[in-house]
Amino acid sequence: MNSENDSDKSAPLKRHKILPRLRHRPANSVGIKPGEGWHERNFLSEIIWPSLFQKRHGATHAPKFPKLEIGQVALTWVGHASFLLQAPGINLLVDPNWARWLKVIKRLREPGLELNALPDIDAVLVTHAHFDHLDRRTLRRVAQEQPIVVPRNVGRLVQGLGFDRIHELDVWQSMQLGPVKVTLTPAHHWGARMVADSHRGFGGFLIEMEGRTIFHCGDSAYFPGFEEIGKKMHVDVALMPIGAYDTPSKREVHMTPEDALRAFIELGAQTLVPMHYGTFQLSYEPPWEPPSRLIECAGAQGLLDRVCFLREGEPRVF
Repeated sequence: MNSENDSDKSAPLKRHKILPRLRHRPANSVGIKPGEGWHERNFLSEIIWPSLFQKRHGATHAPKFPKLEIGQVALTWVGHASFLLQAPGINLLVDPNWARWLKVIKRLREPGLELNALPDIDAVLVTHAHFDHLDRRTLRRVAQEQPIVVPRNVGRLVQGLGFDRIHELDVWQSMQLGPVKVTLTPAHHWGARMVADSHRGFGGFLIEMEGRTIFHCGDSAYFPGFEEIGKKMHVDVALMPIGAYDTPSKREVHMTPEDALRAFIELGAQTLVPMHYGTFQLSYEPPWEPPSRLIECAGAQGLLDRVCFLREGEPRVF
């Protein structure tokens, strides 16, 4: 792994440098103890088993990527928390996941575009090690000896997949990838891939490109840190998770739509792009509920014109 001062297109490293492992849980990590009433419903019989017989919805596109002018950025939602971010001459992937299954959890909506329809990818960013955000099979397919950026203690999970440089960041650490600056931001979540590796880092990303700032929240419950993020950096577009809040464990690890809108306001961002809903059913709320609740609460606060729902596979210029 490289320090924050390493640049993007230098010669590939002959050896990856691993940051020292921290065995304690990172700051803002939620506890692993289930919440009250977690045993009162059965996720297997209510969600997993019925989903096996559901037809996947949505369509896969062969999009025409826009020709961007100086100062413009384009976002293409693949589904869940996966995005293609583009600026003139720059293509980034964040949390790419084309998986059909997360172990026993079925993908309910098709990826917005075929993986082989992607443009050449300059760098990949992964917010944390959970299976719905770090899919090793997808990463292996998109890796073409470009850099990948991950939180501390996540680098070993992406070694040997085909990336030429693996950069681990601590919270608030930044690095430059050519004309793009990437900063890992705090979140209120947890980073363990399995139960025993709770030392793995997690967070969101502030991505500065073409004079614009895109905030990808990663996964997070609501916490006061969004105001701090907004004070440190002006945010043009905030990619905010709005689903998976009625969790089987009853742990508060994701935001409700109302939480996401509150966090958006505290960020001081200009545009809210919802994500993390509809693709994989990770909790009890029905797939249609998160966007409906967001529309209702944003309308009640006079902010509906600042919410931008994207359709999978259709680029939007900002």
